[in-house]
Amino acid sequence: MLHTVVSGQRPANHFVSATDEMPVPSPLKIFSADGNDTPALRVGSRLDKFRILRRLGEGGFATVFAAHDMVEDRKVALKIPDHRYVSNSQTLEDLQREVRIMSRLDHPSVLALKDARLIDGHFVMVFPLGEETLADRLERRMSRATAVDYVVQMISAVAYAHQQNVLHRDIKPDNFILFPDQAIQLTDFGLARIERGSHDVSGSGTIGYMSPEQAMGRPSYRSDVFSLGLVIYRTLAGVVPEYPFESLPGFNRLRRGLSQDLVALIRKAIDPAPNKRFRDAVAMHNTMNKIRFPLSDRSVSLRGASSSATVTARRVA
Repeated sequence: MLHTVVSGQRPANHFVSATDEMPVPSPLKIFSADGNDTPALRVGSRLDKFRILRRLGEGGFATVFAAHDMVEDRKVALKIPDHRYVSNSQTLEDLQREVRIMSRLDHPSVLALKDARLIDGHFVMVFPLGEETLADRLERRMSRATAVDYVVQMISAVAYAHQQNVLHRDIKPDNFILFPDQAIQLTDFGLARIERGSHDVSGSGTIGYMSPEQAMGRPSYRSDVFSLGLVIYRTLAGVVPEYPFESLPGFNRLRRGLSQDLVALIRKAIDPAPNKRFRDAVAMHNTMNKIRFPLSDRSVSLRGASSSATVTARRVA
């Protein structure tokens, strides 16, 4: 039995102002019409038009599988919560929030939610299948030009989310997916919230990338900036500094070949004091957009536009 829950995207030119309120959704119905006997998922299993090819990863309360869409003849990623958690009311609320937030986002550097549905008792979220995570890619050497290209796209993605009043709250290398042609996309909005000025009391996030104020239950756009800054630091230096940053490991490697302006941007993003950081990723993006040559040898030129969706990095001929 198949029940479609969410499908479709908002228009690409739809923007939400800081004063807009997200409509109050009706409760998300996640249930099995066939009872409680939910079949176990294995490689080779079939879920409606999807055949599971391999397990990609597991974390939190969900598992991600690579699958083949046998109707459209394409590879996809399926995020499927563990059936033990789907009956929990808090988990249902989190699933509803994630689906509804992702369905409103439409940006080239944000992973698109293609569909969300209940199939044979399993709640299934469908995404494009990437090549690997940024965390995987960082295990191998990367050119400065490639790293800067990724940095520009990551800042653009988080800036767009903030434009839509979305706090991600779990920005880390594992949550950026790489695609062909050096594209990178932000994913996993499982902890995301619509920012309305109130905060959770729990310190949800990932240790090592979570800001100190977020760990104390006070997340904000500035805490997303902090996490993004640490991802950029690791991308360019190969290591992540540990709070309270009495020293910055790999700093010489970080600044090697980078312009002083780009180094200053990174240091501002990871400042331990929230009020010394960029107020949000939009401000961070605007600053990045003013850096014409991010590398000291000027071998890369950033040609940006006023919209955070149209920033690219290109080599100078």
